[in-house]
Amino acid sequence: MQDVSSLVAQAREGRPRAVARLISLVEGASPQLREVMAALAPLTGGAYVVGLTGSPGVGKSTCTSALVSAYRRQGRRVGVLAVDPSSPFSGGALLGDRVRMSEHASDPGVYIRSMATRGHLGGLARSAPQAIRVLDAAGCDVVLVETVGVGQSEVEIASQADTSVVLLAPGMGDGIQAAKAGILEIGDVYVVNKADRDGADATARELNHMLGLGEARGPGDWRPPIVKTVAARGEGVDELVEALEKHRAWTEERGVLAGRRRARAAREVETIAVTALRERIGDLRGDRRLSALAERIVAGELDPYGAADELVTGITED
Repeated sequence: MQDVSSLVAQAREGRPRAVARLISLVEGASPQLREVMAALAPLTGGAYVVGLTGSPGVGKSTCTSALVSAYRRQGRRVGVLAVDPSSPFSGGALLGDRVRMSEHASDPGVYIRSMATRGHLGGLARSAPQAIRVLDAAGCDVVLVETVGVGQSEVEIASQADTSVVLLAPGMGDGIQAAKAGILEIGDVYVVNKADRDGADATARELNHMLGLGEARGPGDWRPPIVKTVAARGEGVDELVEALEKHRAWTEERGVLAGRRRARAAREVETIAVTALRERIGDLRGDRRLSALAERIVAGELDPYGAADELVTGITED
């Protein structure tokens, strides 16, 4: 068993091994997980969480690395949570995002953690919210969360980040593709990366047009900016940081940031509660109560919804 209070104290001092062990307890759903979260609770709320998402090949890892460099020049401690897809065969992951950010490996002001999705959909790992909490409590000023290469419906990052950045690149689809892509409905800031390629200006124009077709915005509402970057050369990164800071200031002034964090906490509680309930239902397989309900459904004496209500009532009363 780990000494949680000691690990938390060491993590606050910036010791990477302590942070790694805490995140490992989170990923492994350790029996000490509740103790870890209770110890971290009073220490969280200081980090600014930025989510970066987009299709494979748009340069998310390169852009994340460039942002790390920009924030470090400002003297900020940065945590990076890079989510990689798991193999459906071996369950493993290449964790290539960490390879691309190796230039920051020796910087004590940067902590980089790769996490495998382990089959979880939505572009994030199931334990990502708790891992973000660990990096927050460890004293990171900014936490960058890079999703796997996502498709049109994998938009979970919007529920976990204070600011969501959607990356695109020239040649990744036309305006119609942009209009129907779910990830283009969640961005607070849009980035056209690899802007030195042909078609970058056209991509930015089409994106601007599609955003204009979206929901109406009143005076004072946030209009997502479009920033062109060449992250591999660091071009446009300062402008991206400026756009992120402007969005942060806007969310703080309007109370949006506090609202997002409350909603995030509520979703986390709901997920934990549903998971616990699902585990208890799983334990009932073969139980006589579940078998009896199944028999009544087959006999036409009870419908599945009524049976589910009886089952949930029975579980909660136990």
